[in-house]
Amino acid sequence: MEHGQEHITVVDENGNEELYEVLFTFDSEDFDKSYVLYYPLGAEEDDEGEIEIQASSFTEKEDAEGKISGGELRPIETDEEWDMIEEMLNTFLEQEEENEEL
Repeated sequence: MEHGQEHITVVDENGNEELYEVLFTFDSEDFDKSYVLYYPLGAEEDDEGEIEIQASSFTEKEDAEGKISGGELRPIETDEEWDMIEEMLNTFLEQEEENEEL
């Protein structure tokens, strides 16, 4: 699981570009895919103290020199994938809470 201050640009169905902050990425051998969880850059917590987190599977693209240069986001297709993503998110959030308590 990778965690860092990365940003991605997501183009919506109307062609508008929005900047999102990456929460974390991980790979799943079960589904043979990589996943990214992200939220709008500068998002404020709602009344319940939550931020809407989005998830997509993605494929990385390499440039001619073999460096990762972006990728393609794809929608999550199955309930099994959503269950696994939710489990990964819960684990991530628990680890974040433990780190804050130290």
